[in-house]
Amino acid sequence: MQALGRRDAFVRISGLVLTFAASSLLAWVLATQPATMADVGGGLAASVGLYRIDQAAFAEGLQYFRTDKFREARLAFARADPVARDPTTQYYVAYSFYRQGWGRVYNDDALFRDALQALDRAIAAAPSHRVRVEDPALGLRSSDELRGELERGLTRELSDLNPMRVFRPRQ
Repeated sequence: MQALGRRDAFVRISGLVLTFAASSLLAWVLATQPATMADVGGGLAASVGLYRIDQAAFAEGLQYFRTDKFREARLAFARADPVARDPTTQYYVAYSFYRQGWGRVYNDDALFRDALQALDRAIAAAPSHRVRVEDPALGLRSSDELRGELERGLTRELSDLNPMRVFRPRQ
């Protein structure tokens, strides 16, 4: 009779643990809304600290980035970080949109908006919700600086008509 009571308690506790795990998974799926199964796997790996990017593809992306081949760089970064969960990779994606959209006379608003979306992904993935990249080739090394530059580029103001603007350096 006592063995039956233990088995009954085990079944109840197992059911409780299984129910809690299933509801936690469902809450996570509803909160993050992954689009593909790769997003689900990458998101679960990132949430427990096991997610790693493909370093070879990241290095290739940096090589393209440094030679101003921004579309190719973004393709390599997408291979390196297929679920868009690495803050540094997403920061470089945002920066590549910024550099491609930057112009002496005018900025490409669509590319700047894409840069803001990538920057938002980078910030969301960063543990401190702030990304800092120590790369001497970059003029803007933090997510705050890049966001400010992108938002300034998207606003229309009288200083946009200043002819001296063509001499400003690209960051």
